[in-house]
Amino acid sequence: MLDHCSISHKGGIVLWSRSFTPDAAQLASSSASPVNSLIREALIEGRTAEEKYEKDGYAVRWTFVNDLELIFVVAYQRILQLTYVDDLLSAIKTLFIKYFEPFIAAFVASLHAINTARAAAVQTTSWDFSKAFEGWDNIFDKVLRGFEEKAALERKSRLRAPVRPVEDLSTPPSDDQGTEPTVTADTSQDEQQIARNVQALKNRLRGRGGRRGGRGGGRSDAGSGRDSVPHSDSEFTPKRKTKTKAQRKWGDEVPTESDMASLDFSIDKPEDSEVGSHDLQSLVDQASLGTRTRDGMYEVKDWEFSTNDKDTDNAIANVLRPIEHKAASTSALGSLFARLTGSKVLTEADLKPVLEGMKQHLMKKNVAMDIAEKVCEGVGETLVGKKIGSFQTVTAAVRVALSNSLTRILTPKTSTDLLLSIKNKRASALPSGQQRMPYSITFVGVNGVGKSTNLSKVCFWLIQNGLRVLIAACDTFRSGAVEQLRVHVRNLGMLGVNGAGDSKGRVELFERGYGKDAAGIAKEAILYAKDNDFDVVLIDTAGRMQDNEPLMRALAKLVAVNNPDKIIFVGEALVGNEAVDQLTKFDRALRDFSSASGAGKGRGIDGMLVTKWDTVDDKVGAALSMTYVTGQPIIFVGCGQTYTDLRQLRVANVVGAILDN
Repeated sequence: MLDHCSISHKGGIVLWSRSFTPDAAQLASSSASPVNSLIREALIEGRTAEEKYEKDGYAVRWTFVNDLELIFVVAYQRILQLTYVDDLLSAIKTLFIKYFEPFIAAFVASLHAINTARAAAVQTTSWDFSKAFEGWDNIFDKVLRGFEEKAALERKSRLRAPVRPVEDLSTPPSDDQGTEPTVTADTSQDEQQIARNVQALKNRLRGRGGRRGGRGGGRSDAGSGRDSVPHSDSEFTPKRKTKTKAQRKWGDEVPTESDMASLDFSIDKPEDSEVGSHDLQSLVDQASLGTRTRDGMYEVKDWEFSTNDKDTDNAIANVLRPIEHKAASTSALGSLFARLTGSKVLTEADLKPVLEGMKQHLMKKNVAMDIAEKVCEGVGETLVGKKIGSFQTVTAAVRVALSNSLTRILTPKTSTDLLLSIKNKRASALPSGQQRMPYSITFVGVNGVGKSTNLSKVCFWLIQNGLRVLIAACDTFRSGAVEQLRVHVRNLGMLGVNGAGDSKGRVELFERGYGKDAAGIAKEAILYAKDNDFDVVLIDTAGRMQDNEPLMRALAKLVAVNNPDKIIFVGEALVGNEAVDQLTKFDRALRDFSSASGAGKGRGIDGMLVTKWDTVDDKVGAALSMTYVTGQPIIFVGCGQTYTDLRQLRVANVVGAILDN
């Protein structure tokens, strides 16, 4: 049973709607409506190629009529398996256009006239939709009732289907009597084979079998055991070590205390704390140093894509031109664009070669294959049904649709200004007698992507803006993780604010060693930061693979216990499809496992930091893939080994790099 159905204009005007339950009617009128969520989280961001959208227990399906700018939406309980929804959408779309196309065309033309200020006196409220669609309710009810009755009959037929074999089995088969003995023989042979394999395995475990055998390896029954077992028995042969590691000797005498002290690198030596013993210039790249605003705030540089063609439209045209030329020169499609003259409505067959070439280009730019397919399908859906005039109009239509789609996907839907978020929390009013909590950021990701290194870059940026930062060493598994952060804290303390002066008081390391509970250490660090007036806590976590459920549960526990203000996923720019898998599973695991208890209920990824950005040149498709998966913004990208090698992304630069030929 359906819960809600609506027909809307792409500008947001609802032409007709129907709710079938009181709860659905109340939900449809609220901001949490699954239809409103669909518009915000899928359609506006260009995710029109998704097969189904799910929100708060509802499943939503939709379809477009591009030439009339209409959206047909159906919502129903996700637990229900309604097989007729797609057919229902297609039927009501066809009938609605058949009966009301002149009215809709006049309505859309009036909206365009208002937008272009040619008829400013015309108001949308002058259109009486209830009167215009007066007979549509009866038509819709008949269509829906027909599909529901058909689905009910199919369910009944499926329920009756298993009964027939039982009735047939009640009478002995006449033609297939030889089938059962054959199956029985095969089954007995399989049982004998399994028995032989098990016996051979037991012999090997007792040291009587195998090619090498144990103490009794020279006995004759080993050979007979080998002969009685098929060739696959060699897989059961235990592997034995033939070489042992040679013992290392440090000397003839026991090492003295001075020898041990010279080999101890776990603590800072007094001479290491002197500024003169370090080359501070190697820690800061002056060429990549950020800029100061008028109010003294330090901003990191923007990542700029260097290309001879700065115009995004020209870059897109460079991509499409060889695709169009190839389509026009192919024998089967030689007259494709030549036929697109005069007033013609674009079809899927017309756009297929162009969209296929576009998908291949996106994949060459390191966009995940699934994401490239969905982006191209979304572009195609916005063009199907559009009227074009000439060959050049087709190029312009594809160019605009592709540029708009990439821009919508990459445009952040939440603020990427961390400084503003930190200041707002620090400036918010508190009840009397309460201490202000610091702003906490948790860095998560798989092994080896550069979480600790890029955490220190973010710390440098925060210090340059006058904030006191506490780094919590919650990677209690990887050897050297605490020492690595200790070195970063020492270097950042020597660099100071604006690259000069000692600022050890502005950054500090909170650590409790190895083998401890990461969630507990993070909680202690946040309380320590609150008592000692730190502004920000940066929580470093251990790397883990996205499929390791115990480790993902431990990470979700850290999130649920401490409820950080930001959860930043650190990923590599070098990966394509793997980035989508990592990010999807991290986000899902955090939402599922952290929802059990605590203030971090339902928390997912809040933003991304993409590392090794300087190694991919213009193949920046990982940015598109990551943003498409979660809808969350890329806050920073790392592009080097010094503390200043941090960049911000601009949508226009990324689009230009993706579309550059």
